[in-house]
Amino acid sequence: MKVINVHVDGLEAAVKDGFYDWIAQHDADIVCVQNLKAKEYQLSDDVLYPEGYNAYFIDAEPDNYAGVAVITKAMPKAIMIGMAFEACDRYGRYIQADFDEVSVGSVMFPIEDEHNSLEDKFAFQQQFIEHLQKTKRKRREFIFAGFFGVAHKSIDLSDWKAHQGESGFLPEEQAFMDQVTGPLEFVDAFREANFGENQFTWYADEESARRNQNGWRLDYQICTPNLRQYVVDAKIDRERLWGGQHAATIIEYEFD
Repeated sequence: MKVINVHVDGLEAAVKDGFYDWIAQHDADIVCVQNLKAKEYQLSDDVLYPEGYNAYFIDAEPDNYAGVAVITKAMPKAIMIGMAFEACDRYGRYIQADFDEVSVGSVMFPIEDEHNSLEDKFAFQQQFIEHLQKTKRKRREFIFAGFFGVAHKSIDLSDWKAHQGESGFLPEEQAFMDQVTGPLEFVDAFREANFGENQFTWYADEESARRNQNGWRLDYQICTPNLRQYVVDAKIDRERLWGGQHAATIIEYEFD
């Protein structure tokens, strides 16, 4: 099962730029998309109905802002929208596809912008932890794939010393990721199969991507511990940037 997550910075524009062809070329089973920048009714039929796939969307209340999607080759058993807290659901930050053995959620954490402060970002992280705690009580496997807006460790960004004290690499944010992958026992699936340096999903510009510098790994697939053994390959496709800055994370799990 190949799971891709990518921040597209506008889905309509990405599709016009060949996003669905790119998905097909990678033979993706599930694609978690972040930052649609459109409401579902505003999307064209070419976006709503990708050939060979089923697409599901959740909107943000503000126009031209946030929103996520999950695109699946197999028909899900169910689709769940939101996490039952306002900061998530009002801004269209979570949608989940349930299959026989695993649920895959597309998630987009807030950053500091016109709608969210740094304190809002911290609050969302805490509420996400509470959601993970509830998830652990369910008898199924989960993958949470998307834009977390945090570089967990120094290996996850270039020139980390220069970025200490910046949003995205604050001690509080590192502590959040430490809690997710520590006491909560969830797994950073990418690092189960890829231990390399300079593995980034966001770049300052396309030239930085070509040189593989000035980058951060801000996008993750966080899975339940039983899935650790099934992660067989993990890579970032920096040859194709979406929105001029965002690279996709591609992880293969050895089960159907």
